[in-house]
Amino acid sequence: MLDTARAIELQTERQVAHWRQAAERLQLDDLASPQAWGGLEQYLGVSLRAHLEGVISRLQRQAEALGAVQSAARSPTAQAEVRRKLLEFRRQYLRTETTLDFFADAINTRTNPKMAALLRACDTLAHRSMAHVLDQLGKTTPVVLTYVDKGLGASILKAGLRLWDGGEVSPVAAVKIVRHNLLRPTALIHEAGHQVAHITGWNNELAKALSERLGGSAPEVARVWAGWSSELAADAFAFAHTGYASVTALHDVLAGSGESVFRHEPGDPHPISYLRVLLGVEMCRYFYGPGPWDGLAESWIAVNSVDRIPQETRALIVKSETVLRPIVAATLDHPMSAFRSRTLRDLVRPERVSPDSLVAVVNRIGPALFTSSHWLWSEPLRILALTGLQFAAGPSSYRQTLQRQSDAMTRLGRAS
Repeated sequence: MLDTARAIELQTERQVAHWRQAAERLQLDDLASPQAWGGLEQYLGVSLRAHLEGVISRLQRQAEALGAVQSAARSPTAQAEVRRKLLEFRRQYLRTETTLDFFADAINTRTNPKMAALLRACDTLAHRSMAHVLDQLGKTTPVVLTYVDKGLGASILKAGLRLWDGGEVSPVAAVKIVRHNLLRPTALIHEAGHQVAHITGWNNELAKALSERLGGSAPEVARVWAGWSSELAADAFAFAHTGYASVTALHDVLAGSGESVFRHEPGDPHPISYLRVLLGVEMCRYFYGPGPWDGLAESWIAVNSVDRIPQETRALIVKSETVLRPIVAATLDHPMSAFRSRTLRDLVRPERVSPDSLVAVVNRIGPALFTSSHWLWSEPLRILALTGLQFAAGPSSYRQTLQRQSDAMTRLGRAS
């Protein structure tokens, strides 16, 4: 019969062999189909493959190192060290698997040619919105990988952040677009705004600007809104690029039960939904004057009565409604060091996506706006703003409007 030390050694040896072979079997082409990889724009595919191959190679080197330690272990002390390193490797394997599975799931949403084209168009929309700002600031725009998933809202895994495996930072901005909003993807631009704010350091500066603008008359309101600066920045970024379309899409996502509309959780970076929609309306009023957003605000206020909510939240909302215009000014029309002493309005002109401007564009160009390779490539964000405006103005013809957007995105994606 084996002695206890040898029995432990054998169990450890088997476990080391198991995890070594698990690491050796990791192959990129087993994670996503060739069709899915082919659904990526070339530079995105090259960049992402190189990063994930590095993730796998690093884990496999660690597996080899674990095997070497195990082979050399002779004493009980050395065997105890093998067991410690084995547990470390197990944890690292699972962290690596999380990184690989995240990207595999994202890439595999492109196995269908139609979906691949739509998502490549989403890549372009998000990338173009970021590049429009970052190019002017002399900063590099990360490549974008969009993927479709369930749920109500979009999200982003920002480029430049370290992933679960703890290795190199992510070279791509991975943006989730939810299935129901695939043809109204202004939320993509909101998420791109988060990436731009991360690269430029805008969030902290905006929080300071809000504190200074509001602090004198409403210090408690200023503190709360400063804590919401990251979401305000992203909302403003989406508005600057897509105008009223971003406000209506946000409204339709946030229009849940009264409880969710008025939910206020200290520390949550998301503003109270009720105020967030009204702030979007105020952005429209600030840049465009009266318009269909006034009816949206009237409906929003009527449907969601503040009389039924707790006094503390109601007091915050009432005070906030009196300072929405200064908040808009601080967010879109205040010089920022992050923008080299320019305003967001200087970098992205919201006036280009005003209703009057968009109507003028479609009147000047006509149907070619949605079919010409030139216009699809040069004005994809204004096309998105236009179809969003048309959808808001005439929901009864939603099929035709969304079909135009779908056709435009498909053509753009297939050309990418």
